[in-house]
Amino acid sequence: MKKFFLFLTAALFAVSLVPAAFAKTFVTIGTGAVTGVYYPTGGAISRMVNKKSDVYDIKSTVESTGGSVYNVNAVLAGDLEFGISQSDIQYQAFKGLESWKEKGPQKKLRSVFSLHPEVVTIVASDKSGIKKLSDMKGKIINIGNPGSGQYINSEDFFDAAGLKFSDVKVEKAKAVESPALLQDERIDAFFYTVGHPNSNIKEATSGRIKVRFVPVEGAQADYLVKKFPYYVKTFINIKDYPTAVNDGKKVPAVGVNATLVTSADVPDKVVYAVTKEVFDNFEEFKTLHPAFADLTKQDMLQGLTAPVHPGAMKYYKEAGLDKYISSSLR
Repeated sequence: MKKFFLFLTAALFAVSLVPAAFAKTFVTIGTGAVTGVYYPTGGAISRMVNKKSDVYDIKSTVESTGGSVYNVNAVLAGDLEFGISQSDIQYQAFKGLESWKEKGPQKKLRSVFSLHPEVVTIVASDKSGIKKLSDMKGKIINIGNPGSGQYINSEDFFDAAGLKFSDVKVEKAKAVESPALLQDERIDAFFYTVGHPNSNIKEATSGRIKVRFVPVEGAQADYLVKKFPYYVKTFINIKDYPTAVNDGKKVPAVGVNATLVTSADVPDKVVYAVTKEVFDNFEEFKTLHPAFADLTKQDMLQGLTAPVHPGAMKYYKEAGLDKYISSSLR
């Protein structure tokens, strides 16, 4: 009996060691609706990390969520290890603005890297004569529903053009309703903050009414990028919308970035692994969605407003990419 007891004790002890030897760290990436860009982006990152699961002892999964605000809150609560969020939402959370006015600054929020630009896209009917921001004066403009990204962005862009909402006839319909409103000639132009190519924008450019993209460049673009740290200069590729009346191949624009965020509580080795796999397989990553086609590694380190996580910074230093990161984020 004594021998049996000793054998059983030894066996149980050996079994107790198995999880420690083979344990993996499970991480979840919060994204957005399955029909958007965020979900396949999270899936692509997860697949890259899981290919090296035996190296890092990490298993990554992806979760469809309510988007930027949800992801930031879930990351800070520890319910998600990573989340995809617009750079302006990242800024608001870290500074304690908008949705975080009552909670205050979310100082545990950390940046990992930026992803594709979400362009503040301004689409105008050709017959409206709107070719630059200041031409909107006196026109019917859909700025989006209150609380939406484009509504907030349109305020900033009006400011850059020296305009106020009172200078135009404002419509506050949802962005997805804009193409039909434009083609029905009920509005002259609309704002839509979105990654390209986008099916709703294709709808707006493919109807009976000919349309153009309104460029944002020069002093206006400089003003926006300087005043608001989450804006970045970008462009709209006309090859994605061949029926638009714009000349040239690219329309200068300003937008926010989709960004990958995490918490200061997530271990350095986990964030390092995620960062390394994306950047070491950068060319492959760019092929995973049309929105990534024009990305550069330098682009992926712009538009960040929360401090960069030490695990990510370790990789950037090793790869010589830390020179592209603002000193205020180190």
